[in-house]
Amino acid sequence: MMIKRNILSKLQQELSQPEILILLGTRQVGKTTLLRMLEDYARQKRLKTAFFDLEQPQVLADFNRPDKEIVQIIIEAGEVVFIDEFQYVRNISKILKAIFDSKKKLKIICSGSSSLEIHKHLKESLAGRRFLYRIYPLEYDEIRNSYPDFTLENYLRFGGMPGLTHTDSEERKQQILNELVGSYILKDIKSLVKEENIRAFNHLLYLLAQNQGSTISVHSLSTEVGLSSKAINRYFDILEETYVGYRIYSYSKNLGNELKKSCKAYLYDLGVRNMLLKDFSNINSRPDKGVILESLVFLKLKAQLTPNMEIKFWRTKDGGEVDFILLKDRKPIPIEVKGKITALEIPSGLKRFLRRYPAVELAYIINEQIEEDIKYEGCLIHFLTFKEFSRDFQIE
Repeated sequence: MMIKRNILSKLQQELSQPEILILLGTRQVGKTTLLRMLEDYARQKRLKTAFFDLEQPQVLADFNRPDKEIVQIIIEAGEVVFIDEFQYVRNISKILKAIFDSKKKLKIICSGSSSLEIHKHLKESLAGRRFLYRIYPLEYDEIRNSYPDFTLENYLRFGGMPGLTHTDSEERKQQILNELVGSYILKDIKSLVKEENIRAFNHLLYLLAQNQGSTISVHSLSTEVGLSSKAINRYFDILEETYVGYRIYSYSKNLGNELKKSCKAYLYDLGVRNMLLKDFSNINSRPDKGVILESLVFLKLKAQLTPNMEIKFWRTKDGGEVDFILLKDRKPIPIEVKGKITALEIPSGLKRFLRRYPAVELAYIINEQIEEDIKYEGCLIHFLTFKEFSRDFQIE
């Protein structure tokens, strides 16, 4: 069963736009499936389509020719042309630029497993000519819409990688996740990290999984991993450019006592994190249950970001804290993640934030039991359960 992605309708609307559409995301996150869904949609609109899967050796071999010939192949292929894993083509950004500038009436939709080189070429050659969409693992509500019996517990243990939805076997799911992690290291990272440092990179991944959601000290990481702080920061950049890890930074208006330069990090999928830790035990018995729930909230927020939004966190030197500050048009929306609460209690950190920023009008407390709204010093606070948040939350 193909799972309908929340982003699909937006991508369908892009078919009528002139810009080159590019889907970027890590391996096995569902980019090819989305391309096939868009191809079906284009055919329903009676458009002539062509699909080039560059992970197929023969297809890639056919693209081993001069740029002008590749341009001609694509132009003559159809009205809507799909190029899967387009980063395998040498000079692809220049080829796409030439096609776009030719004013031929065709739509090009590409997908790629992101890399530093691709990003560089996209910015230099296709500025103003392409439109990017980041593709993330499946959200809980996307899976549940197709599999009504799928539980939040299952999602928290195994994550949202599409390849896992076709089996109920926990052992098989773990095998798939193990192969995903190995494939990432062998294919995406090996070309970006020196051979002798692969082990150190693996160690860094494990430490990030272990310390997910905690404030990061690059100096401490460099000491433990055995690399310079400069190398650690470069590896963080690689994780972000390949959509495997994300840093968020502290929110501050330069008021006294606020941390201004600290950051936290999250991996892109809960199942991948659990694979790195080699722990798929019941969530309720785990000491890192709070981190898992916090990560669930972060990943939902991350998937909904638009260009006028940003995710940060808030922390003071004396221990005041709010898990996430969602900035929309520079206006902060505090979001606190709590486990079991039995009453409409506002966490002390959120109270401190609202007193410090009295203009804030909206806040959220995500928890296990309570769904209700209250007012606190002029701010509307939504209490949402994790299930409701995962199913229905939309950034207002």
